Amino acid sequence: MELMKFVVLLVLSCTEMLFLFQEWGTLFHFIALCCLLLFCSSQVYPSSHSPVYLVDFSCLKPPSFCRVPFSTYLEHAQMFDFLDHQSRAFMAKILIQSGQGERTYLPPALHYIPPRSSHQDATGEVHMALFPIFDDLLSKTRLSPRDIDVLIVNCSGFCPAPSLSSIIINKYRMREDIKSFNVSGMGCSASALAIDMAQSVLKTHKNWNAVILSTEILSTGWYPGKERPMIVLNCLFRMGGAAILLTNRREAKRASKYKLLLSQRTQRAFDDKGYYSAIREEDSRGHTGITLRRDLLHVAGETLRSNISILGARILPYTEQIWYAVSVFRKKFMDKATEIYVPNFKTVIQHFCLPTSGKPVIGEIGKGLKLGERDMEPALMTMHRFGNQSSSSLWYELAYMEAKGRVKKGDRVWQLGMGSGPKCSSLVWECIRPMSSDAEIGPWADSLEGHPISAANERHTGGQNSTK
Repeated sequence: MELMKFVVLLVLSCTEMLFLFQEWGTLFHFIALCCLLLFCSSQVYPSSHSPVYLVDFSCLKPPSFCRVPFSTYLEHAQMFDFLDHQSRAFMAKILIQSGQGERTYLPPALHYIPPRSSHQDATGEVHMALFPIFDDLLSKTRLSPRDIDVLIVNCSGFCPAPSLSSIIINKYRMREDIKSFNVSGMGCSASALAIDMAQSVLKTHKNWNAVILSTEILSTGWYPGKERPMIVLNCLFRMGGAAILLTNRREAKRASKYKLLLSQRTQRAFDDKGYYSAIREEDSRGHTGITLRRDLLHVAGETLRSNISILGARILPYTEQIWYAVSVFRKKFMDKATEIYVPNFKTVIQHFCLPTSGKPVIGEIGKGLKLGERDMEPALMTMHRFGNQSSSSLWYELAYMEAKGRVKKGDRVWQLGMGSGPKCSSLVWECIRPMSSDAEIGPWADSLEGHPISAANERHTGGQNSTK
């Protein structure tokens, strides 16, 4: 589309130059001018759809009794009779290398020895994770549950009947005509994907409010075995949740934080290698867990590359697109050894929310996008303070940047979600009002001053010291 716009503009310019050289009459110049004005107006007002605004969001701060220091986690692992010494050593290695700190959280059911994973425990975790953030969101935005027109709840691993969305509707006595959706199996990309879903619904209904509740229920996701590819997620996933309010009401613009500029979804489920790279299955003893295969990082890179290629064509300036196209042409037809040019997304994006899949993965994604330490800091600090909270981690990162006072009016934020399937979802937001850092601390209230932390203190302090 961007290329077509460029071609149209080029054709109009060349046509006007032809009229000038041929010294044609005023009528022809008038026609060319009208065409140019029509083209420009179509870019200013590209569609009749109302803009989608992010009014506010809330993130879960789990209670302190759910905190799991490394020592507690490994001490409990010593008491699991199904784990041998090699498995416990492997878990300790994953914990340290992941970039987690000592203050992450697990739901109450996983504090038992052995961990419990009953339906009742999972339902209790739903109440603990979703009710507080929904209450907080309603309080912030001064809305009633009956003001909500669309409700989307995403959780990959726990799919009860009645659904999670029905649990929320029943608890808050929401309207009978509310449009409710339950999204499962979408992994860490589900929150960004749910925003895209809500945008699609809001395009066809005026003056509607949509709420997205994003979480991952861990009580039913614990793997009680010792297969290493399945143990990894036991070490990485932690408790969290986010509630987001979207609207297309024009009068809500003044109170809203962000405007959604675009969303982009891609997936590679058509490829067997990608499809099986992260999959829920049974081990040799019949225990169910999610297997992460060795080629997962390669698959993630391919999925990310296809997403940013399309996204870049939509938002990058023409100079960056030309450099990229030239490098691809050169590698394909002239010099196979040459590196393909990586576009500089920082020319149009000021802030980045990356997948919190672990410190090494965050570093690789940042390297691939040519990001600096400050750009990766929100993802690294979210991983350190809260662990991998699946799809809701993106909102803890945004809350971190707001609490640090980094997001300014006019800035653009890129939220990048990647999940099993594999799939990739990108959201680009524009900040439309000044932020008050004192009022936007949220889940970082007790730990903001301790972040970012130094590499030397990362393992030992649990985020208590600041590098300033």
